Amino acid sequence: MEVEVKFKLKPGVEEKIMEIAEFLEEKEEFDVYFNHPCRDFAKTDEALRIRLEKKVKLTYKGPKVDSETKSREEVNVEVSGFEETLKLLEFLGFRKFRSVKKHRKIYKKGNAMICVDSVEGLGEYVEIEVEGGLQNKDEIFRIAEILGYSKKESIRLSYLEMLEKIKAGSIEPK
Repeated sequence: MEVEVKFKLKPGVEEKIMEIAEFLEEKEEFDVYFNHPCRDFAKTDEALRIRLEKKVKLTYKGPKVDSETKSREEVNVEVSGFEETLKLLEFLGFRKFRSVKKHRKIYKKGNAMICVDSVEGLGEYVEIEVEGGLQNKDEIFRIAEILGYSKKESIRLSYLEMLEKIKAGSIEPK
């Protein structure tokens, strides 16, 4: 299970992250999201995506399981080719829904990953993630507090959901 929270990046936070965490890597990620041929993932709070980065990963995300975080079951499968996997999903009836492009800096603090993301069309965010179960969410909020965030500032929407809300006009971009 993926246990994660997201916050809008505030001035000075990235410097705090560099003080408390080890820098791992910087990379570009390009995600293509799909909708199921028989059910609407937006209504079921699920996601299916293919991610192009150093490797190609196909990911299924189940519905969120709590009210404070973006925690959900997640299944990742490494695949050999981006274009071939796109074709396979389309042949099976899945429809391309939207793409998300981001620049990501990844840091590690203990068993937590801290990502500073610059998302095309959205702006800059911080994600804090731990593996395991919901019992680990206190660790996420402890790190968030060190960085100057409170629980009430947590954003439960995914980048995909945020982009859709901008498209629908229910939130303002950047």
